[in-house]
Amino acid sequence: MESPPTKVESPLSRPSLDNVPAPERPDPHRAVRADSPLFGELLLKLGIVTPKQIEEALSLQALNGQRLGEALISLGYVTREQIQEALGEALGLNHAPPGFLPIHPPLGEVLVGLKYLTLSQLDEALTLQRRSGRKLGEILVEHGYCSYKQLYEGLALQGRVAGRQESPARAQPEAGHHRVMVVDDSPLACAFVQDGLVSLGYEVVCFQDPYEALEQVNKVQPAIVLSDLDMPGLDGMELCRRLKEGPTRAMPVIILTANDNDAERVSGLRAGADDYVNKSASMDELAARIESVMRRTGETERIRKLFARYTSDAVVEEILKSPDAVVLTGEKREVTTLFADIRNFTGLADNLPPEQTVGVLNQVLGGLSDAVLTCGGTLDKFLGDGLMAVFGAPVFRPDDALRALQCAKMMMAFMVDLRRRAEAEWATTREGRPLKLELGIGINTGAAVAGNIGGAVRAEYTCIGDAVNVAARLCALAGPGEILVGERTVAVLPGHESSFEELPPVRLKGKPHPVPLFRALW
Repeated sequence: MESPPTKVESPLSRPSLDNVPAPERPDPHRAVRADSPLFGELLLKLGIVTPKQIEEALSLQALNGQRLGEALISLGYVTREQIQEALGEALGLNHAPPGFLPIHPPLGEVLVGLKYLTLSQLDEALTLQRRSGRKLGEILVEHGYCSYKQLYEGLALQGRVAGRQESPARAQPEAGHHRVMVVDDSPLACAFVQDGLVSLGYEVVCFQDPYEALEQVNKVQPAIVLSDLDMPGLDGMELCRRLKEGPTRAMPVIILTANDNDAERVSGLRAGADDYVNKSASMDELAARIESVMRRTGETERIRKLFARYTSDAVVEEILKSPDAVVLTGEKREVTTLFADIRNFTGLADNLPPEQTVGVLNQVLGGLSDAVLTCGGTLDKFLGDGLMAVFGAPVFRPDDALRALQCAKMMMAFMVDLRRRAEAEWATTREGRPLKLELGIGINTGAAVAGNIGGAVRAEYTCIGDAVNVAARLCALAGPGEILVGERTVAVLPGHESSFEELPPVRLKGKPHPVPLFRALW
């Protein structure tokens, strides 16, 4: 007969063989308990249940921590009165004493419920325990009845069940409607996590086959994935890597394992896991970890959505890798600003049908914005028939000015190609004359304030400052097919002097003295 384990001091502590108690002296009032295989035999002898019902109840017992008698009641196989009468008969009493059903599930029955042991193996181990006085866990591992990993999982599950039963009033995290995918080759481990998380308001989908989980992840669309570490065929590390390589790379992953060592924790985090939780953790801790990861993921998605439409994927990934380097509330930094504007577009629009006007404008702005993203800039805003782009915010690069210059040349090349196609194929005025699509660009480098600017209803990430205003005025001065560049931009591009032609200084609004001016050659 297996003795009840001592109380697990903390469900968060690492399981060890010391958690498995040595057998106690026989107690006549514990000779037959409602959680004992002997009690199951008594119920069988009394004809109250069948062997199959006992087997089902043992599996349910390991899942939810109920005693064998309670599990039979939950399954509807017996009534509470029948259990109490059977206990009373076993003890030689008219009725079992109140509170007789203990809280802690015995380790042996947990392992049987997990299908790590058979009942016959448990009986053999208990016999050896009674003869030797040694700890049950040592006997189980030494005689090959289960592995250390299985023993640790059983101890972890035992501790979680005990903690769950002893703390019925738990704080409910704000789970919302998060859908959680659980991947574990142990059906009982899956069911236990599912049972606990569902009780906290989560929607849970379980997979015992990691390959099937990968196939179904896009269909299930979970908010987070909880994966066991040790699984046959495809372990949790590789599952995490594959999730982080494809379209699901933003999906958070938590690794669950009974093996808590620094090397595996580091390996899991390097594989892309967002957190690493020991299986001995309480359900409350697991829920808290899920919520913490979800908050971090929410902030990541906020940044991704904020910049995805305005900058390249590469820049977005840089922002996500170093979010602390991105100041959204306002920061003064050196940037290179580019303004581009279609020359005489208003006059062209007057000679085109409305739908053709919109079509031409979309083609032009689409090509210009593609150039910005290709060169690693940020598309700040569209300005009617033009746009503003920034290089150096939210991510600074040493070659921002060069990127802006390359972007301007790419824009001009695009316009030449578009004009050629437009004149040959489709873009004509009402009078049948070909469209003359021309572009003017202004570039300037200098200090600007970058951040989210606006009100509570609408705000956008942008840059403001004198250097930005100068770039806008240079764009206004630029003739068709001309790229005008400010003095600071040329100064930060040593070795590229041959790319510029110096022009006479010009007076700009708001400037007391003429401003040096350069034309980029392309």
